[in-house]
Amino acid sequence: MIIDRLYEEVEKKGIVCVGLDTHLDYIPKKLKDEYQDVDRIMFEFNKRIIDNTLDIVPIYKLQIAYYEAYGIKGLMAYKRTLEYIKSAGSLSIGDIKRGDISSTAEMYGKAHFEGDFEADFITLNPYMGFDTITPYLKYLERRDKGIFVLLRTSNPGAKDIQYLKAGPQSNYIYYHIGDRLKELGQNYIGSCGYSLIGAVVGGTHIDEGEEIRNKYKNMFFLIPGYGRQGGKGKDVVIYLNKRNGGIVNSSRGIITSYKKYEDGDKNFEKYARLAVLDMREDILNGERI
Repeated sequence: MIIDRLYEEVEKKGIVCVGLDTHLDYIPKKLKDEYQDVDRIMFEFNKRIIDNTLDIVPIYKLQIAYYEAYGIKGLMAYKRTLEYIKSAGSLSIGDIKRGDISSTAEMYGKAHFEGDFEADFITLNPYMGFDTITPYLKYLERRDKGIFVLLRTSNPGAKDIQYLKAGPQSNYIYYHIGDRLKELGQNYIGSCGYSLIGAVVGGTHIDEGEEIRNKYKNMFFLIPGYGRQGGKGKDVVIYLNKRNGGIVNSSRGIITSYKKYEDGDKNFEKYARLAVLDMREDILNGERI
């Protein structure tokens, strides 16, 4: 089961998920001069970061918007990067945040779980209703695909909807989402104890972090918000469980870290690796025993 594989990769390599949110402005001029085509430039940048972090990163996340912005060539880079991650023996998340229903959702599933843009996991947005989730469950039945569903996100606007209270217990909306995901996820529990239905839980709001972790023990968390969005190691560690049960994503903080160094343009992949190691140490140093 794919969630067991992710759990094992985290056990071996740590909890850092590298976000390959690749913008041309993030890529060294030297590399852009070397390769003229957008798809080749983006792919080579991604490939070198993957090659230099493969042994310390359990999974890579690609935010599709960064590739869509460059049209067909950008999407070719997206496709080639996903294929390369698979060929390298690693795992991928297609960060697509789809939230439609019925036959439209079925087509999204076909595109991102079967087609040219096939990933191991994808992100989904449930706030249109739970019929945004059900078209993807047939892929979970195969046990080789998984989903991360938006639960409580790290952006300031999360409070506009996710923090509204509803129901007889007057719980936050995100708890209603979480409870339903927990119920659905019971059908897809791996031997590691976690479900193929995971949750996106922003690491910048720490007040209720322990409650969320304790309430959803069988949910594997994708945790954004570290670094540029303000989350620190001591903040995000509360969403983990014995150094597992979640992956902490960082994108620009890793892939543009080379810009802080004089020789960064020539050695961007080396500094990406260093940033992963520094991030992992920061998080584990924040661990409470």
